[in-house]
Amino acid sequence: MSPAGRYDRLDALRAGAMVWMTVFHLCFDLNHFGLMSRQNFYTDPFWTWQRTAIVSLFLFTAGVGQAVALQQQGLRDRPAWQRLDARFWRRWAQVAGCALAVSAGSALVFPHSFIYFGVLHGLALMLIVARLSAGWGTGLWVAGATAIALNYIAFIAVPESGSGSFFNEKWINWLGLISRKPVTEDYVPLVPWLAAVWWGLATGFWVQRHRPHWLGGSTPLWRRLAWPGRWSLSYYMLHQPVLMAVLWCWVTAWR
Repeated sequence: MSPAGRYDRLDALRAGAMVWMTVFHLCFDLNHFGLMSRQNFYTDPFWTWQRTAIVSLFLFTAGVGQAVALQQQGLRDRPAWQRLDARFWRRWAQVAGCALAVSAGSALVFPHSFIYFGVLHGLALMLIVARLSAGWGTGLWVAGATAIALNYIAFIAVPESGSGSFFNEKWINWLGLISRKPVTEDYVPLVPWLAAVWWGLATGFWVQRHRPHWLGGSTPLWRRLAWPGRWSLSYYMLHQPVLMAVLWCWVTAWR
């Protein structure tokens, strides 16, 4: 039986993103340890487009999850500040704390390209934005499209040097209004990635109102597929250190 308030199909979709992410990171780690033919994960479209799809799916399900939580708690139509309730802040603290741990861990492994605003950093901020903007209705679709448009406009319009170059500086580039990608192992700024959260939020509200059966209808198969998706934060934090530790032991033992 599914835990109260959980939708197996949504958790299964999140689990699918996690499995894809694990395969991607396994390939990255194999490449890092020289156990596969050299690949460029930073510029090769085969890898960069996969990363885009994985992050988009992960953030989209986060947006849907926020829509479900707001609907179940009766907070959707409350004033914006009331949507940031104690339950939300408890979960947010877990995400933010894990983001700090990712920065610390990546600084040890990749000191020159550590993660200072990756998936969890972006998600922590986007969750707050999602709660505050949950009452926008169809405006969420427009907001998402605007976020993507701003990304392309900034990439073209923000100069590499001069008065506008401060958007490329580390202290402000978390906005995403950049013309040059920073040197970091993971970078998920507000623009354009808020689009995935906003569209997930809008989709979640629409589905609950017009197609609730898409989320319901649990079966033993769906419950098995959904189980990893219920522990997404723990899985996210553990899978990469475990993969790297196993491969490091392999390399150390056989070379």
